[in-house]
Formats: sequence, structure tokens, C-alpha cells
Amino acid sequence: MRYFRLGRFDFLVSAGCLALLGYFAWYALEGPRGLGFRDRLMAQRASLQGELEKVHDARVAFEQRVVQLRPESVDPDLADELARRTLSMAKANELVVILPQ
Repeated sequence: MRYFRLGRFDFLVSAGCLALLGYFAWYALEGPRGLGFRDRLMAQRASLQGELEKVHDARVAFEQRVVQLRPESVDPDLADELARRTLSMAKANELVVILPQ
């Protein structure tokens, strides 16, 4: 039976490789781009996703209002409301109440 002997050079190479492996493992876990950074990115992504949904809902509301103002399909009530608000006019038999905004 033959015994395998490690020489000094082999031991140094193995120790160096283990040190590099340990460094890269630490860097992956605790480094500036490690798991903590990933968790912060996921939290930021969740908050931005919520903001994106709010902006999307506002855009849909604006698009619906624009559709109501197109010449092909004007909503008479909306056109009347916009004209009165823009021109600050009312009919003679109407009472105007201005509410603070």
C-alpha cells in the first residue's frame, strides 16, 4: 500500500485555494453586493412595484377621461362641466357655490 505524502508546496497551494474560496464565500454573503444588498433590492423593488401600480391606475383614469372628450364620443355632462368651470359661467336660474379645494 502506498501512502500519499503532501509536500510543502502542495500544502501551500491547497491553503491558498481554501483562503481564496473563503474570501469569495464571505464576499458573496457579507460583501457590498452580497445577500444583504439583494434583500434591500427586493424591498426597493416591492415599493417601486406599488408605485408603478398607482401610476398605472392614474394613467388608466386619464385615458378614460380623454376617451370621453374625443369628438367622436363626447360626454355631454363632462363637456358642460368643463365649459362651466373653464369659463366661470352659469345659467341665470342656477346657484353657484364655490367650495375651497
